[in-house]
Amino acid sequence: MFKLDDPKNSFKNVLHAFFLGLAITVVEPSTVLPLMVHHFVDSAIIVGIFASLLRGGAIVIQLYASFHAQGYKRVIPYLRRVFFFRFLSWFFIGLSIFIFGDKHPYITISLIGIGLFFFSFTAGFGAIYFKELQAKLFSKSYRGKTMANRNIASSVASIISGGVTGYVLSNFSAPLNYAYLFMVSSLLMAVGFIAFGTINEPKKENISLKEKSFKEFLKNASLTLKSSKKLQLQIFAVFLSYAYLLSMPFVILHANKTLELTGWMLGGFITIEMIGSILGSSLLWKRISNYEFMLTLSFGLSAVAFIVALFADNLYSYLLIFLLFGVSVDGFNIAGMNLIIELAPEDKRPIYVALQTNLSSIGLFFPILGGFLLTILGSYQLIYTITIILLLLGVYISRKL
Repeated sequence: MFKLDDPKNSFKNVLHAFFLGLAITVVEPSTVLPLMVHHFVDSAIIVGIFASLLRGGAIVIQLYASFHAQGYKRVIPYLRRVFFFRFLSWFFIGLSIFIFGDKHPYITISLIGIGLFFFSFTAGFGAIYFKELQAKLFSKSYRGKTMANRNIASSVASIISGGVTGYVLSNFSAPLNYAYLFMVSSLLMAVGFIAFGTINEPKKENISLKEKSFKEFLKNASLTLKSSKKLQLQIFAVFLSYAYLLSMPFVILHANKTLELTGWMLGGFITIEMIGSILGSSLLWKRISNYEFMLTLSFGLSAVAFIVALFADNLYSYLLIFLLFGVSVDGFNIAGMNLIIELAPEDKRPIYVALQTNLSSIGLFFPILGGFLLTILGSYQLIYTITIILLLLGVYISRKL
């Protein structure tokens, strides 16, 4: 029998985050991923493209996923399929690096890109199903707590993973160290997928009648967007919350030029970012149920991080930057998810989620723009300044929600 706010479901929700955090941290987009890509190809633009691939592939499929999901009474069977393909994609990346490595760098980087795309692409389905489950399983107040606990668990896992990553990067030569990290972490990821896949999901009775075609669905989705000014403004605010990605992947490259990073320093940056995530979730986000204010505060903290980056020239300043990244990014994630769940009518929830995610997630391609700007302008300070301006605009827009 289903029970709202069931502690067992919450535990599985948190366990999923823990093992996913263990796995994903090995290619953290603000630290490891840029250096891994840079190992095979010396191009800021390619670094930006790959940072976008890790998350951006999800955009193209979410409206289609929503078209089908609006008629599902249960989504967990479909989510299990998503988990299986995400596992295969992640393992495929490590296997590709192991087989081709430095012998065929262009083949290797191409296969990494394919793996990252499919990992992200399948997440497009998963994001719709995941938010649907969060709305069905937990009440508003309990959801905020379980999501904060998810973030804490993920951050604790990432601290552990950061230490392991630092050890592997320092004690094994590139690119085999990256291959080992991917293949082992895919097995850890599978544990979290299995745990979440056994969640007790209630049957949804209030569902929308599925349109006859995807074209008709897109037309109705467009009408839904036009009819809600609040949804439009919220989508723009969440879009701006991705502005930090314009510069974030390149901070580590700047630090590498300034500090000559070691594997242990890299692991330390990952760890401090996750400590920031824990502090944010336990001291801030867990206590805030006003998600509009949470979004505003996240914009402000992220802007402060890049203000520090403008003048960073030592280890301690970079530690502060990554600490602030950890706090603010979690705030963006929690606020964005809860804002759309609270705004959406139950029967239209998949459509609202897909509209916000699809349109705002165009911001996931900010790293590509950042790579072009860095290549053309040749100045980290300039792209940091542009990022700060966009984040301050986000502060203003979020206050109007």
